[in-house]
Amino acid sequence: MKDSLIELHHTADERLRRDGQRYTANRRALVDALGDTDRPLSMGELLERSEGMAQSSAYRNLSILEDAGVVHRLVTSDDTARYELAEDLTGHHHHVICDTCGSVLDIDAPPELERGVHALAESVAATHGFVVAHHRLDLVGTCAACASARR
Repeated sequence: MKDSLIELHHTADERLRRDGQRYTANRRALVDALGDTDRPLSMGELLERSEGMAQSSAYRNLSILEDAGVVHRLVTSDDTARYELAEDLTGHHHHVICDTCGSVLDIDAPPELERGVHALAESVAATHGFVVAHHRLDLVGTCAACASARR
């Protein structure tokens, strides 16, 4: 784990430098917070984990990290942005999204589903001349907490 965290910080630093940016303490704190979770985090959750950081600073730094390809922003049905490390840093995954509260969980798809999506992408490319860069699968529904609250 320690080696992967060192590599994560090294990669973040390289990507920021490539964009003419520095890897500041606030950016490192945000990467640490995102690297220490298994799901995308809202701004409130990030601020709780990045003690003392101003919200304006967090938004500004997340935007820079996103532009550098370190962070990915998800906007769900509740219009709240959630942030996670870029997929090439964490591994390919998909999401389940609650359309009531907007919570997001990371999930892995079985290999046979991934092969099917890949075949679909190849078919779409051949039929429409579309170049597929990557794919994602979001399952949208109601989380257990919201379903329980409705009962």
